[in-house]
Amino acid sequence: MISRRNIRVKVMQLLYMIEAADNQVAFKKPVDELQKQLDKSRELFVYLLYFLTEVARYAETSAQKRASRNLPSREDLNVNIKIAGNEFLWQILENASFQKALELDAPEKYIYKDLVKKIYTDLTETDKYKEYISLRSREKGKEKEIIKLIFVQLMLPNESFITHLEELFTNWDDDADMMDQLMLNFIQKPAGYNMQEMLSPEKWDFAKTLLTTTLDKKEYCAELIKPKLKNWDAERIAVLDMVLMRMGVCELLYFETIPTKVTINEYIDLAKDYSTPQSGQFVNGILDNIHKEMLESGKIRKVDFKNKVS
Repeated sequence: MISRRNIRVKVMQLLYMIEAADNQVAFKKPVDELQKQLDKSRELFVYLLYFLTEVARYAETSAQKRASRNLPSREDLNVNIKIAGNEFLWQILENASFQKALELDAPEKYIYKDLVKKIYTDLTETDKYKEYISLRSREKGKEKEIIKLIFVQLMLPNESFITHLEELFTNWDDDADMMDQLMLNFIQKPAGYNMQEMLSPEKWDFAKTLLTTTLDKKEYCAELIKPKLKNWDAERIAVLDMVLMRMGVCELLYFETIPTKVTINEYIDLAKDYSTPQSGQFVNGILDNIHKEMLESGKIRKVDFKNKVS
């Protein structure tokens, strides 16, 4: 579910928070804090999924309200509620882990019903929806397509919806890209998701180890990085760049099953996406330099995970 890239981003964000904090005592238990951050991400994911299902199910509510008017028209009495029975929608609703997540998180407490109605109304005005309800059959691809459309074309571009998320979840800005990826992956393969275990044991171990190692080896990493800075003033380098380079050095040295090329490319991409325009090239140069030096001195030893002996 949550990828290694997502994990790197969460660890990066937490390390940056620790570096920027005036009170280091607030982060005495960084692993616990990382777990809290991941729990918040899970709650956000569950809410997005719940909101999506509520938009689709609003077809029944709309039909009931229109039929209850004092003088309902023929259209009011014949509202098409095909989407409320969408097979993929019910695959989500009947998913055991989703049902358990609803019990634990109670997202219905935060639902903004007027916004659900607005997005449903927007949906009914789209050509794709009109085409969908005109078909009597329920093709698997069409069922998924209309649910995906709600999320991609109606929820995410809606400024009111984004404001709603920002008010509910302080982590929305940090997690937006990850949520986009998780939601689309879920729509593609919902059966593979366990919402009580967003991270496999192996990935949670990777997350904890990356965080604690980067913290524990902070001074040692700084000793490796500073000589490579040449004309750069270490004190003036972006804090985030230093965090990313320390993480990268730790992966190169202490994560023997992750290929060095993968590590360097990952941190180049993170620097490009989250730091300054020049950061990707800068981080690339430093990590590549350290990699060559450590390789020559025999300090980097990688093994093939498939052939690793426990």
